[in-house]
Amino acid sequence: MIRESIISIYLFVFKILFILFKWFPIKNKVSFVISFSENNKYVYNEIKRQNMSCEIVFLCKGKCIQDFAILGEKTIPFETLNIRDMVFSAYHLATSKVIFIDNYFGFLASISLRHEVECIQLWHAAGAIKTFGLMDQSIKSRPTKAKKRFIQVYQKFSKVVVGSDNMAEIFMRAFGLTEERILRTGVPRTDFFYNEANHLKANVEKSKFKGKKVILYAPTFRDGELEHFDLHLNLQLMKEYLSEEYVLLLRLHPAIHTNLKIDKTYEAFIYNYSSWPNINELLLITDVLITDYSSIPYEFSHLERPMIFFPYDLEEYQRLRGLWDNYKNLVPGPVVFTTEGIIECLKNYKEFNMNEIKNFSKQWNMYSKGISSQNIVNYIKNRLG
Repeated sequence: MIRESIISIYLFVFKILFILFKWFPIKNKVSFVISFSENNKYVYNEIKRQNMSCEIVFLCKGKCIQDFAILGEKTIPFETLNIRDMVFSAYHLATSKVIFIDNYFGFLASISLRHEVECIQLWHAAGAIKTFGLMDQSIKSRPTKAKKRFIQVYQKFSKVVVGSDNMAEIFMRAFGLTEERILRTGVPRTDFFYNEANHLKANVEKSKFKGKKVILYAPTFRDGELEHFDLHLNLQLMKEYLSEEYVLLLRLHPAIHTNLKIDKTYEAFIYNYSSWPNINELLLITDVLITDYSSIPYEFSHLERPMIFFPYDLEEYQRLRGLWDNYKNLVPGPVVFTTEGIIECLKNYKEFNMNEIKNFSKQWNMYSKGISSQNIVNYIKNRLG
């Protein structure tokens, strides 16, 4: 109840501000509402590359503001308790022709956009294993008022950017949208994999491992892990069987990795890359990915390299969060539940089904071919004039 009351007050204040600022003339302006950096950066860079004449504003939630404050554009903290930030955010959103968002943002439920405004959902993942939106199992316990707000937010999306027909179907179910709301341009952040300079830079980073294959373990963050975290890997066993041929990189949630203590006996085998800013850079140096419910496999599949899936809590996770299909139907690789299972897969490296991975990439990245950012910017040109 307290949570819903706070949300209601915030949305009411935002609505009043937005209504006032709608009296101002609309501008040739693009506002980015940001919780994840990469997709937004790629679209922004393409706008600049094409020398488009428009005002740019970044409304940043959390620490991602650090990524945009250095670009020389208007950059404002978003969803803070600072009334000044709220006023300026409402003003820029009310006077923009194009609004990009990359997540669920509740302010959309409280406002009415002008008919000429395009609100584009630049979702932060190229695919999905776990359910979200209206299909998220956890919303069943939310109040009716909250569920109504979710639908109001989703209906404000003029377009939702996708990299595949598969993801289009998921968005239509998750957000309750129709086909005409889908924008098949490809996912901007995947342009990264088509830039040769990025591959050359990755080779330099990988050279420090002296020819050993790189395993990247990138598990999904789970509720409750801030209080109690378990890596669920037998590191001693992995070192014993794998250290001659492999190194193990860890990519954990930022709030978790600071509390992770790695014994010195694992030096030269285990490396903590949790604070590395760009996950795609890590994917370039990865030979084998180990993950569970993350969307990382969809991007990693661009590289057509092996993956192992380690959903050690599958039954519980599926019950609490929900999955889009039977887990084994969703992933392009072996599913294991123990460290021993991981080791067995790696020892039989040649037995990975590479055709399965290629087909997976073909299905999920069908529109992400290295020019996704260009496709999106070409689309919004019609709005900006």
